[in-house]
Amino acid sequence: MAARRRRTDPPSRGNIDPVVCRSPDAPAGFDEGFPDGGGGKVKGAGDEGGRPGAERGSRQPVVGPLGTALVVVDPAGRILAVNPAAVRLLGRAAPAMRGEDAHDLLHRDAHGGRIPREQCPLLRAVAERSEAREEGDICLRGDGRLIAISWSATPVTDDGAFIGMAVLFTDTAGERSARRERAAYTRALEDLTERLTLVAEITDVLSQTLETDEALVRLGRLLVPRLADWAAVDLLVGSGQVHRVAVTGPAGRVAGLEGGHQRLTEAGEGDHSPLVQVLNGADPVLQQEADPAALPASPLAAVHDDFLRTVGSTSAVTVPLGPRGQITGALTVVRTDPEHPFDTNDLDVVSDIGRRVGLVIDNARRFGRQRAVAEAMQRNLLAPPPQPGSLRLAARYRPAPAGSQVGGDWYDAFQRKDGTLALVIGDVVGHDLTAAAGMAQLHGILRSLAWDHTGPPGAVVDRLDDAMPAITTVPMATLVLALLEGDPHTGPWTLRWTSAGHPPPLLLTRDGQAQYLEAGQGVVLGVPPGTGGSRPSAARPLPPGSTLLLYTDGLIEIPGSDLDTGLARLRRHALALAHEPLDTLCDQLPARMPPGSTDDVALLTLRLPSP
Repeated sequence: MAARRRRTDPPSRGNIDPVVCRSPDAPAGFDEGFPDGGGGKVKGAGDEGGRPGAERGSRQPVVGPLGTALVVVDPAGRILAVNPAAVRLLGRAAPAMRGEDAHDLLHRDAHGGRIPREQCPLLRAVAERSEAREEGDICLRGDGRLIAISWSATPVTDDGAFIGMAVLFTDTAGERSARRERAAYTRALEDLTERLTLVAEITDVLSQTLETDEALVRLGRLLVPRLADWAAVDLLVGSGQVHRVAVTGPAGRVAGLEGGHQRLTEAGEGDHSPLVQVLNGADPVLQQEADPAALPASPLAAVHDDFLRTVGSTSAVTVPLGPRGQITGALTVVRTDPEHPFDTNDLDVVSDIGRRVGLVIDNARRFGRQRAVAEAMQRNLLAPPPQPGSLRLAARYRPAPAGSQVGGDWYDAFQRKDGTLALVIGDVVGHDLTAAAGMAQLHGILRSLAWDHTGPPGAVVDRLDDAMPAITTVPMATLVLALLEGDPHTGPWTLRWTSAGHPPPLLLTRDGQAQYLEAGQGVVLGVPPGTGGSRPSAARPLPPGSTLLLYTDGLIEIPGSDLDTGLARLRRHALALAHEPLDTLCDQLPARMPPGSTDDVALLTLRLPSP
C-alpha cells in the first residue's frame, strides 16, 4: 500500500463469514419469504394473484425461527403467512393455508363442529383492530385431529395503516419441539457473537452499537483521516431509492452534503457512474481523477459527481455495503492529495470494510424489527391488573432505551380459586425473542401452579423451579410471588410472599414509613437441585391505606451506582409519591430515576383502602 501522511496501517482482513448476520433460517420479510418447512418459501399473499390487503403486508417482518407458532391474517381474516412452527402445529402445508379464512379453516368446538363467525373472538379482534387473547380454543389440524391451543393477537400496521393481525398459537403438547427450536436459535445467536469477536478493529467498534446512525458516525471517525480525507455512505431505502445518509470530512460530519433521495437506475441503462454500478451489484471501483467533460447519465450519478468535485477528489474508491446479493448501500472514500492516491491494496481494504459495515447495518435493521416483535409479545402478555373489591392495583412496563435489547421483565396479578390475590414480578435472564418467549412460558406455568395451590408461596415457586428445566427454555430467572389474604373490601389483610433472588418488595404506610420486605429470600430459579433446599416464605399484616411496590432491577440499577444507593433512591422517591394516585405514582416514579439505565422496567403496585 502506498505510504500516506495521517494514516496508519489498515486493519487486516481476516477470514470472515459473509453471512454472519443471517443464520440459515433467519427472519425474512414477506417480500423475501421464509422457509415453509417443505423446502419452499412462503411469501406475502400479495406476491401472487394480487390478493387484497397484502400489498402493504408484504413488507412487514416475519419471525421465521421463532419457536412459537405465528399466523398473520389480513383485515378480512384470511391467512397471509405462517412460520414453520405454525406449519408443524397445525399439520398443514403453508401454501394450503395461504389465502384461506382462518376461522373457517381452523376454529372448531370441542366436538369438531364449526363455530358461528359472530362467536369467534379472533374475528372480533380483527374487526376491532385490537389486541386479544384466548385460552382453551380448539383448532382442527390438517390430519383431522383436534388440538387445544391458546392464542394472542396483535394488530400489525404499516406507516400507521392497519394491515392485519399477528397471531401467536401455543400448544402445550408441542412445547418440547418448540423448546428445541428456540434452543437452536439461541445457539445460532451465540455463534454469531463468537464470530464477531474475531473480526478486525473496525468491526469491533461498529458492533458496539445497534443504531445505524451511530454506527455510521463511528465509521466516519475511523476512516477519516486514518484512511481517507472524505467518506460518504449511501443506503438503499424503499423501492429503488438511494439516500445519502452520512458524509464525513476533516472537520467531522457535513450535513450540507447529506440528504436527498434519488432513484437508482438499473444495470444496463448506460449509467457508468461508480456509485450506480456498485449499487447494482458490480465489483468495487477504484476511480482516479474523473473526466470533467463526462456528463452524468442519471440524477444519482449527478449527485455523486458533484460530491467528488465539491470535496476536490483526486482519487476515490466506491464499494458495496454487505456481501454480494445482500447489498444495503455503498461506501465511497475520497483522497484529495494527488501524491497519495488509492491503489489496489486500498481497494481490497475498503472492500472488506464495506462488507463488514453492510453486515452491521443489516444487523441493526434486523434488530429493530426483532425488538419490535419481542416488545409487542411482552406488552400483549402484560395485561392490566384486576381491581378486586376496594383494592387498587396499577402496573407499568417500560422498554429499555433504543439501542438496548428488550429484556425479560414481567408482572402479573390475578385472583386465585380461593379468592386470594396473587401478585408476581419477575425477570427472565436473556434478551429479545428468547427472553420474551421464556417470559410467556413462566407466566402461564406459574398461573397454573398457583391457581388452586393451598400451600405457602414458597412451595408454589419450588414446583415452578422443578418444572422449569423440563418444560421451558428459561435458564435462570428471579421473581417474587406474593399472596394477599383478607376481604378485598374490609380486610384485615395479610401478605405472604417468597422471593427467588429478586429485589425485595417495598411497603409504604400511611404514617410516612417505608420498609423493604427482605424476609422470604431464596435462591434464583434455575439453580441446580439440592443447593437451596425448600424455599422460605414470609408473612406480615398490611395496615389499611398502605401501598406495596413490586419492581424489577431496572428501576434501581444505574451504571456507575451501587445497589444500596439505588434502593435508597427508590425509597426516597416512593415516599415522596406515596399519597399520589397509583397511576401517578407508576408514571412519575420511573421518570424520577436518573438517566443511564440500559434495562427495561416492570412495576406492579397495590394500595389497600383506608379505614
